[in-house]
Parts: sequence; C-alpha cells; structure tokens
Amino acid sequence: MSSPTPLLKLEQVTKNYLAAEGSVPVPVLRDVTLEIARGESVAVVGPSGSGKSTLLNLIGTLDQPTTGRVWLDGEDLSQLDEVRLAAVRNRKIGFVFQSHHLLPHCTVLENVLVPTLASGRDAFHRVPLPAEAKPGGPRDTSRPAHAEDRARRLLQRVGLDERLDHRPGQLSGGERQRVAVVRALINQPALLLADEPTGALDRAAATAMAQLLVGLNREEGVTLIVVTHARELARQMGRVLELKDGTLQATP
Repeated sequence: MSSPTPLLKLEQVTKNYLAAEGSVPVPVLRDVTLEIARGESVAVVGPSGSGKSTLLNLIGTLDQPTTGRVWLDGEDLSQLDEVRLAAVRNRKIGFVFQSHHLLPHCTVLENVLVPTLASGRDAFHRVPLPAEAKPGGPRDTSRPAHAEDRARRLLQRVGLDERLDHRPGQLSGGERQRVAVVRALINQPALLLADEPTGALDRAAATAMAQLLVGLNREEGVTLIVVTHARELARQMGRVLELKDGTLQATP
C-alpha cells in the first residue's frame, strides 16, 4: 500500500538569475507547485531554455530556489545545511546526465561502486577485504558489503555482465550510459533523476535506454523523473509535464 505522503513536493518554487551585476533578475521558474508519488514515473518536456535542467537541479539539491520550498521524503530541504544535503544526494537521489561522467581509468565495476565509497555505515556495513580483492590495490582497506553483489546483479540486468573489467573507452555510447544508470542506482535511491539520458545516443540505443529506465522504475520501485526532448521517451512515462514560460503544466 503506497504512502499518502508524496515522495517529492514543490510548493510555489521560483528561480531567478542575474544576467549581470545590478541587472534585473531574470525569472526561469515561476511558482512551480508539484507532487510526485513514490514509484511514479514523470517526464518533463519543453523547449530549450525553458528551465527543465534548472528544475531538475533544484529537485536534486544541486541548486536552491529563490523562493518556495522543496520536500523530499517528508524532509524540508531548505532546512538542511550543505553536509546534510550532500548526504541526501548520496542516500536518496540518483543522477543520470546526458554525458555519462564515468572515470576513464576505472573499470565498469569500479565506476559503479564509486558512490558507495561515500555512503558510510548508513547505507552499507563495511568489511575488510584481502589485498588481492581490493579495487585499486593495497591502499583500499574496505568496501561496502553487498554493494559489489548489487552492482554485479544490476550490470547483468542491463546486459553488461561481460564488461565488468572494461574501461569506458572500450564501451559504446549506449553501454557507457547503461553503466551511468547502474551507478545512479547502486545506493538504492528513492528518486532517480535523468537529464536528457538519450540525447547523445543513436536511435537504437535511445530506444533501449528508454525501455531500460521504464523497466528499472518498475523493478526497483524507484521514482523516476526524466527531462527530455525525446517525445518517444516521454510517452513511456506515467505522466508528462511541460515547462513553458517558467510554469509547469500537465500535457493533454
């Protein structure tokens, strides 16, 4: 039974930017009010420059609204300092960007495990590993227990179980983006934010990525918000919202 409390709530959120010092603020978002339930999938569409990425950054705590409030999992994010916001980003939010941002000298498996290194005891119980099993050699002293098992299982789910020891330069664009999706899910976030996840992919890879996101939303129970220009991807979400002139509205 789903909780009556929405996972995400925005209340009269505005965001203004100054084009230059002393200039009149330029409004990007105007009084955006939104509720998203746990496990829901939502697409945000709109023309370039309409504020889609700005909205995603506010939801993901990468930026702060000029006015208004954002709640995640019942917590008022405006009341948190930077340390606590960083903890929220690590524990509750997964990010997938148009550019995968993988570490070029790390393997697929190591890239996926990077977010677990900051999760501490809140997310995983850390246990020592023998030197030969440690990523990166003898400098590493621990790894989150169960994290590697989850990473391997998810990588198998996305068809990359035979690429664990490959580095990003040895992968296709679609494969790199799939690694980025698994990395975003490794800490079992409640919310997955995807900013143009198919924008740099060819048609076949974009279709596969859309199907993957829809499947993971269902299988993992993760709430999914996708910012996209791709109408085909947007149509696969449970709800489509459009940003126009700084306001958010449901599409017909």
